[in-house]
Amino acid sequence: MMICFMGCDTNPKTIDVQGHRGCRGLYPENTIEGFMYAIKLGVTTLELDVVVNKNNEVIISHEPFYHPDITTFPDGIITDDNDIKKFNIYTMTFEEMKRFDVGKKVHPRFRNQKKVAAVKPRLEDLFYTLKDKVIRYNIEIKRVPAEDGVFHPEPEVFVDLVMKEINRFKLEKKVTIQSFDIYTLQLMKNKYPETELAFLTDDLCFTFEENIKRLGFLPEIYSPGYDLVTIPLIRLCHKNQVKIIPWTVNNTGVMRKLIRWNVDGIITDYPDRLIKLLDQR
Repeated sequence: MMICFMGCDTNPKTIDVQGHRGCRGLYPENTIEGFMYAIKLGVTTLELDVVVNKNNEVIISHEPFYHPDITTFPDGIITDDNDIKKFNIYTMTFEEMKRFDVGKKVHPRFRNQKKVAAVKPRLEDLFYTLKDKVIRYNIEIKRVPAEDGVFHPEPEVFVDLVMKEINRFKLEKKVTIQSFDIYTLQLMKNKYPETELAFLTDDLCFTFEENIKRLGFLPEIYSPGYDLVTIPLIRLCHKNQVKIIPWTVNNTGVMRKLIRWNVDGIITDYPDRLIKLLDQR
């Protein structure tokens, strides 16, 4: 979808419409069903998260465990805040994972989601399902240093597992790898220099310049929380030939402001709202 407008720099722009975890406001997050619906709506990029299971399969999931907000547990198991990380995906086979449904429970923050029976898919399942679709992927590698070897493999293994699937489906030119973890991005830059990278941040403590210094190179995309975005930051990114794509924007007023300010894309739980807004321009 080529959606153009006149931004604050007076140059026509194409907005990258990124469906956050598929379209979390409308369908269960990070499910094949949600990704398919996001494509039907007209997103240009599917934003998603990946973790790893016991068999070193890359799994699409925001957490490396089954979060009770979205999970119907087998055998009527109920979790509480004290054991929220009990069902660790890194200790499970894919067959074991199929016992957990992540599409039927009413989400406490997205109560209007369409409810469907769904399991956490493998990355290969998504790539295979969408092999004939024209779509880009923005894949977040979910690495926390203190959890290496507990909830996910060491980062050197993690990035190789993800890239193996991307290369197997010949999607190198259609994928962005994003992460909050600086070391993960540095590994990607060194091992897979042709892959587009996005620096995720929600940190008020570091400026753009400081983040780039910490990273050691200019990523293709700078991706801050939307409340960190200012016109000077956008212009600074563009001056350095870095795209800026904020997350996660669900309010149409904020969407309208960011478009006017000349961002390069928007990550949203409600791509239908963003597409409708852009179509009206």
